[in-house]
Amino acid sequence: MMRLLSTKVGRLRLVGFLEGISLLVLVGIAVPMKYASNDPSLVKLMGPIHGFFFVIFVINALSVGIEYKWKFSEITWKVLLACMIPFGTFYIDYRILRRME
Repeated sequence: MMRLLSTKVGRLRLVGFLEGISLLVLVGIAVPMKYASNDPSLVKLMGPIHGFFFVIFVINALSVGIEYKWKFSEITWKVLLACMIPFGTFYIDYRILRRME
């Protein structure tokens, strides 16, 4: 775990995991609960948590992209798009980020 946090790519991977989990909880549990049982409390809790991880992921992705001199048309757009798709951050971690460490 400490090795993961010692590099920018490692921190991006960790934030990507947290962002991905928060998106899945929001879309897969909180939103259906809101409409099935008319209970928006979990959406009110998870919405800001997911938003926080989303913003941190985008900032870290841009920072890593600049440091590693990613070409926007080859890597950066894929990483940024991944945080908007359920399971996207896990896929990007497996296909791109894990190989950079």
